[in-house]
Amino acid sequence: MQEKQIISGLKARNKAAVDYLYEKYSRALFAVVSRIILDRDLAEEVFHDAFVKIVGKIHTYQEDKGSLYTWMANVCRNAAIDKTRSKDFSKTGQTNNIDDHISALEGQSDTSDYVEGIGVRELITELSDDQRFIIDCIYFKGYSHSEIAEEFNIPLGTVKSRVRASFAVLKKKMEKI
Repeated sequence: MQEKQIISGLKARNKAAVDYLYEKYSRALFAVVSRIILDRDLAEEVFHDAFVKIVGKIHTYQEDKGSLYTWMANVCRNAAIDKTRSKDFSKTGQTNNIDDHISALEGQSDTSDYVEGIGVRELITELSDDQRFIIDCIYFKGYSHSEIAEEFNIPLGTVKSRVRASFAVLKKKMEKI
């Protein structure tokens, strides 16, 4: 089935087009979500919600702005990021923090990845709480500098200063290794 056929089938609410779309793209789209949300059950929930949104909002897709897959991947990515920012997500302690990433590395059989995970943990502990929070938000939760400033009521200049200060600390630490 060609991309144009899929799109016209979805717009016509054709069940075969929806089934084909799911069969062809579900694994790749789930991977987009699961890179942001580590909990598999929650990632599946977010993916399925995003897939329903894709089918329901197919009329908003614009061919001239990118491929169908790119549009769908953005819908899934945005849904995952929105979920990580929701109050119920943070209250349940399911946020993706550095410990989640380190423990994921510990499960890998390649010892070089394991050692790198330990090195990252040790480096991050050298940062102040404010610096660690900013680095965690940017690199593990997907926030932009301006989103952190807005979400947590921190001046944008302060966010950027903390990032620069964090890099300076990490650079000094790396030079000693």
